[in-house]
Amino acid sequence: MENLLNIENIDLETIITALLYLSLSGLYLLILPAMVYFYLNKRWYVASSFERGFMYFMVFFSFPGMLLLSPFLNFRPHRRQLS
Repeated sequence: MENLLNIENIDLETIITALLYLSLSGLYLLILPAMVYFYLNKRWYVASSFERGFMYFMVFFSFPGMLLLSPFLNFRPHRRQLS
């Protein structure tokens, strides 16, 4: 049993597979939702109906990452400039 957990038994293919899974999960959980948040923040008030449907799809598609990032971002409207 000791020989199974030894680092020398791990081959290059296993390491590459683990790095691929880590990078894809980071992309799905952090990078893609951050890009969706910035896109939503920029286009929320001026989007067309088709674009709004695309926004809803992207939020649904990246939902777990959105939950991870949601405590750090807000979508409150900007202050109006009164003259």
